[in-house]
Amino acid sequence: MSNKTIEMFTIRQVLRLYATGRGTKYISQSTGVARNTVKKYLYRYVQLKVTMEQVDNMSDAQMSKAFLSKPSHPVLDKRVTDLEPLLPSLVSTLKKRGVTKQMVYEKYVLSCPDGFKSSAFRERLNAFMNLGKGSMRMEHKAGDKMFVDYTGKKLHIVDKLSGEITDVEVFVAILGCSQLTFVMAMASQQKEDFIMGCEKALHFYGGVPQAIVPDNLKSAVTKASKYEAQLNDNFAAFAEHYHTFGFPTRTYKPKDKALVEGAVKIIYTTIFSKIDQKIYHHLDDMNIDILKHLQVHNSSLLTGQSYSRMQQFEELERQSLQPLNPYPFELMSVQLSTVNKYGHVLLSVDKRYYSVPFKLIGKRLKIKYSTRQLSVYDGTEIVSVHDRFTGKGHKYITIQDHLASQHKYLSEWNPQKFMAMATAIDEVVANYISKILSREMYPEQSYKSCSGVLNLAKRVGKQRLINACKRADSYNLYNYGIIDQILRSKADYIAFEDEEPPNPSMPSHENIRGQDYYE
Repeated sequence: MSNKTIEMFTIRQVLRLYATGRGTKYISQSTGVARNTVKKYLYRYVQLKVTMEQVDNMSDAQMSKAFLSKPSHPVLDKRVTDLEPLLPSLVSTLKKRGVTKQMVYEKYVLSCPDGFKSSAFRERLNAFMNLGKGSMRMEHKAGDKMFVDYTGKKLHIVDKLSGEITDVEVFVAILGCSQLTFVMAMASQQKEDFIMGCEKALHFYGGVPQAIVPDNLKSAVTKASKYEAQLNDNFAAFAEHYHTFGFPTRTYKPKDKALVEGAVKIIYTTIFSKIDQKIYHHLDDMNIDILKHLQVHNSSLLTGQSYSRMQQFEELERQSLQPLNPYPFELMSVQLSTVNKYGHVLLSVDKRYYSVPFKLIGKRLKIKYSTRQLSVYDGTEIVSVHDRFTGKGHKYITIQDHLASQHKYLSEWNPQKFMAMATAIDEVVANYISKILSREMYPEQSYKSCSGVLNLAKRVGKQRLINACKRADSYNLYNYGIIDQILRSKADYIAFEDEEPPNPSMPSHENIRGQDYYE
């Protein structure tokens, strides 16, 4: 992976882990990024002297320039330069018995009253203490990991009319520290259902852990590995959306998923045994009952302990979770498209074109889209973002700044303008113009055709243009060329009853111009 381009969200994950005090080995194992590559990004981060707050506010283009381009002069922050010399003594103070990080922060504030706020100070203190640590601690810290998996056994629903029995999957999530458990029945293990389960679990907990640890499921992992498992694009995007990261269990390492497998065994007793006694016709009804039994499970005392999972969660873990993203995650789909000669890429599912900067004409770009929005990528750089249009019409969606300079003068043209001009002449002309505009063609083409037709009124007068539009409409031909041909041949003077039916076929000849010539 070290020889591949790392997407921006992966770099952000590396930096977030570093800011929370993780060492390079842990970061490498967690993200699947080679250790030397991790060190390279961390070195650049330290060199830039920026905070995580500043990193989170960077666009992908800014991130790419900062971390993937050749080093530039760092942006100096006086708070950083003031803090760095103090860090060794502050860490020494922290090692003393009874000294907390809050006490150390208060000592720092006395020296630097205009310095970092508490959270930013702790980020840099943790980073200083842990950069380069060589061991990964396999204990379950509060807010650290959420383990997810499916049960081996399945539940089932029964069709009310046919009596057909359908197996359903059971998704399980468990927080490492408190062992608070979430259970949900769903239709499949496909990526859509898996990501929905993860999202429901996060909302059940009311916060986000540092990492989500799935087994090497196809819905989460593209390539399983003992060392560098690769997340699929959708699960990686989901993790980025909630400011966490995916950390798949390592192959041939059963201890990595021991906690969730233990939870599954208990769930068979505390939930499955109750659910199996009832017939369900809908998943929603099943999940309502699962939640009731789950509340009992989480509120029961742990074996040999005087506290429950829920008590541990409220006392130890809830406050350690990161806040939820207020916006739900939308599953992204991906396709490739070559920029056409008009500077647009085709979103094939909608048969609709979206603009990109004209300099990219001819390049093959990647489109990532959801139900609401799409982003167009040139490599790792986002070059265009559009709200996805799902209504009728508007085959081409264009941002004016994307147009070449010679085309921008056309930006004031629009269907409303041409319809108003046509209506001022006659309803017949307006009807004809509307049919030109409704053709499946690039807007600039139809606008030119409309402009040509309407300008003919100045040359031949309104009445001749009205007659020509009537005649062309009777032929079901809608373009400037046919109107011009009718007027030049004076066919508009011929009464319809005296006219011979038009020849539907025209002989092929190199000197005959097609209708598109006039558009």
